[in-house]
Amino acid sequence: MNKFKKIGLTALAGSLVATTAYAGAVSVSGGASMGVKNNSGTDGGKSWTMGNQLTFTGGGELDNGLNVSISFILDQGDNAVSATSNATTTLAGAPFDSHSITVSSDSMGSITMAGEGGSSAQNAIDTTAAGDIFDNGFGASSPAESDNASGMLLYTLPSIVDELSVQASYSPSGKAKDSSTAFNLTYTGIEGLSASYGSGELSTTTANASGDATTAKASYAMGSFTAAYSNTDVDLDGTGNDSSVSSFKLSYTVTDDISITYGEETHETDGSPIDEEYESISASYTTGGMTLTAAQIDASGVNHAAGDKERWKLGLSFAF
Repeated sequence: MNKFKKIGLTALAGSLVATTAYAGAVSVSGGASMGVKNNSGTDGGKSWTMGNQLTFTGGGELDNGLNVSISFILDQGDNAVSATSNATTTLAGAPFDSHSITVSSDSMGSITMAGEGGSSAQNAIDTTAAGDIFDNGFGASSPAESDNASGMLLYTLPSIVDELSVQASYSPSGKAKDSSTAFNLTYTGIEGLSASYGSGELSTTTANASGDATTAKASYAMGSFTAAYSNTDVDLDGTGNDSSVSSFKLSYTVTDDISITYGEETHETDGSPIDEEYESISASYTTGGMTLTAAQIDASGVNHAAGDKERWKLGLSFAF
């Protein structure tokens, strides 16, 4: 990680309608990856993949004791591919990604305003236990989640009970939709155990697409083995079709550098006779900031339509 010092980051204080100058620090971290993947079926074939990202962070302490920090991600073409059609969108040429401002103190906790890339408190924990296997280029649609929006506020409460963290979020109304709220709780008070629960509102302009989303998940590590399970339910108002996503994984740490993971996901939707099912087995090797991964992924019933798909992929990623 490269560090750059800068005196008088008054822009940060200005975001709080304050102009007191103070000394702060700006840092830059990055990541890059390259790989090859192979799909079966009508959309089959091999192709290269790559990723590159720089994250700029800056911050410092104000005279009143508050800590202020900003985060800005430079990521060419992020979110440029549609999850449902695999078609390139107008975002393909955009070099910028998520950015946010965070204000915090030990007594009040932290408040984060996300200009882009924000997650509701429920969405912040709804990654499946198996790691969202569906999101691997199969053209599957993302499971519904509580609202994310530019300008969202995420509040992390100060520690109230040892090993218990609490977050709450608020998404403002706009474009004829109502404001929405969400929360999550995470408990880590038992050695090896992490348990989370989150709930949030769905508020959209689409008919029969408003409702609630809830996520429950837990993982337990014992020695070299880790087991995890998660479940997300989406209850829609009106005549919308409710859905659920259940998932589990088993991981084995061979050495400090080598691990093997097997995971499954099942996506169910009311009114659909076909469930989406995904399974993956993967292995990774990490050394000196470099990680080599290999995975085989099988899918059936993608978008609740009959048929099978599969993919294998090899990847090499770097952190600096």
